Amino acid sequence: QVQLVETGGGLVQAGGSLRLSCAASGRTLSNYAMGWFRQAPGKEREFVAAHGYSGPNIYYADSVKGRFTFSRDNVKNIAYLQMNELKPEDTAVYYCAARLFLATMNSDEYNYWGQGTQVTVSS
Repeated sequence: QVQLVETGGGLVQAGGSLRLSCAASGRTLSNYAMGWFRQAPGKEREFVAAHGYSGPNIYYADSVKGRFTFSRDNVKNIAYLQMNELKPEDTAVYYCAARLFLATMNSDEYNYWGQGTQVTVSS
């Protein structure tokens, strides 16, 4: 079992930055792909970023490419999502998720989820 806890959400003005953290317990993250997803009110959950258990490839949604940066520290068992140049349309609850080995943009393929953290971007 992997338990995930997101922190770092909040209220920020458009153009600002936030860094989300996803702390894992129960298992080391070194064998897990990590994903970030978000869900805005009245919308379906959507993919934001993901990274497989190893290797340099990080996948981003087109809507966040160039503004958001995924990183992870397998020693500390934490994944991060640095969000810059935030826009009002980035407002959502952000979730981190984990699954063994390979990254995917499909939320249904992740086994473990955090409780989410609210990000609100004002215009």
